[in-house]
Amino acid sequence: MKKIISVALILCLALMMAIPAMAEGTVKIGMVTDVGGVNDNSFNQTSWEGLKALAEEDPSFEVNYLESKTDADYQTNINTFIDEGYDLIICVGYMLADATREAAEDNPDQLFAIIDDASIDLPNVACLMFAQEQASYLVGLVAGSVTQSKTVGYIQGMVSDSMNLFGIGFISGVLETCPEATVLQYNANNFGDIAGGATAAKDMITKGADVIYHAAGGTGIGAMNACAEEGIWGIGVDSDQAVVLGNDRIITSAMKRVDTASQDISKAVKDGAFTPGIHMYDLSNGGVDIAPTRDQIPADVLEKVEAAKAAIIAGEKTVPTDVADVPEFTLDD
Repeated sequence: MKKIISVALILCLALMMAIPAMAEGTVKIGMVTDVGGVNDNSFNQTSWEGLKALAEEDPSFEVNYLESKTDADYQTNINTFIDEGYDLIICVGYMLADATREAAEDNPDQLFAIIDDASIDLPNVACLMFAQEQASYLVGLVAGSVTQSKTVGYIQGMVSDSMNLFGIGFISGVLETCPEATVLQYNANNFGDIAGGATAAKDMITKGADVIYHAAGGTGIGAMNACAEEGIWGIGVDSDQAVVLGNDRIITSAMKRVDTASQDISKAVKDGAFTPGIHMYDLSNGGVDIAPTRDQIPADVLEKVEAAKAAIIAGEKTVPTDVADVPEFTLDD
């Protein structure tokens, strides 16, 4: 009997010791959205889906998000995660740069990652960057090849060095395959205005656009809806939006694997391998690409896209990244 009691006591002690060990092994990842929200069908949503998939694959990760309704929410949401002891805070979008920098300076032991901003040079901040001009160039080749009116549209969520890369790449691709094309351009100055996106797209369609690409978050959903209503081709961004939106008029999308980037930096924190500075995702490492939805793209156009992709990866072709090199891009004027 004494032996049984001793064994029972040992098992109880082992269980008591195991519980805190599991708690200590938990890695808490918090994500702060920009004003587009977590259901933007774009990079906020893709980032969150990547974190959810990571937590399902590895239960040692605890993931959570806080939505920002206005700019004023950025600092508040970041501070909430700091106060709750999160190991890593991922800030989605360059609009959070100021809030992220301030929080990182004030909390040097807190780890941060920010998507689409490379301006923060601090030892506790990783900048997750994407060669969005490369994917945009590829879908520009598609747009320039399938347009019949030789007029295409481009809607941008906001003007910034990072956002301009979408337009620079897209216009470069369009004009390479259709030099006589006109590219209508619109700066929505908003990532969450679905109605405004629809209005902008319909105005472009009235002016003859038969293909429209957007890099405008939630605003772009309105643009893609308008393309479907008017029966013209839309080109999505960030995720495979033909699938996400259930829209068969989206011929393809320029994908940014923010889900992969969010997972990579989270795993690095768990492994004690977090490194600050710029982490670049491009065609060569699968960080950007055109979406799997491409069955409506003619075979010869796909061959052109794949050849261009191979040339970029091999270093034989460079997509412009400076507005000065693409004078047809006018949103930065």
